[in-house]
Amino acid sequence: MLIEISGWIPAVIILGAIILQLATMLRRGSSAGVNGTVWLMFGIANLCLYIYTEKYWELQSIVGLLGSALLDFVIAGLAYGRYGLRNLSSS
Repeated sequence: MLIEISGWIPAVIILGAIILQLATMLRRGSSAGVNGTVWLMFGIANLCLYIYTEKYWELQSIVGLLGSALLDFVIAGLAYGRYGLRNLSSS
């Protein structure tokens, strides 16, 4: 039981933190101040950790690691795509 709960705690906290970042970006309508490289690295780390743990069918791993990696890549893509930022050089 303790191991089961211990698997959900980081899954919920990490995913919650990522959702907060994504929600902030969407609410602001901008990726200003968001470092795409950092979020890309988080995504790669979560994906590699999923592979390393070898718990491919456990819901905590799928939600906590694969779900987090997917959202990390979404944030990185928005940051690299300069979401909501105007091209200041064309003004």
